[in-house]
Amino acid sequence: MADSPVSEDLSVVDVVDASRFELLLGGERVGLADYSVNGDVVTVPHVETDPAHQGNGFAAVLMAGVLDSVRSNGRTIRPLCPYADAYMRRHPDTADLRA
Repeated sequence: MADSPVSEDLSVVDVVDASRFELLLGGERVGLADYSVNGDVVTVPHVETDPAHQGNGFAAVLMAGVLDSVRSNGRTIRPLCPYADAYMRRHPDTADLRA
């Protein structure tokens, strides 16, 4: 599974009102990562990719976007979702973001 964008039409958007990051492919939501914020800690209990798009590396693109946002906002992350946790373990450069 690739950890880089597989399409230039992919973007990660923070939908603050819904407390989730969304992965958009040409404007269509193909993945999401729910979160909650307590102080400077972002807890991610759930990450998913639309079944029609699984196996394309989209979840990795989504997690990279989530972690970029966490870093740029000076926060840390508590990855409760097994995928989010595994992604961070595979990317040691994100260890400093772990709450």
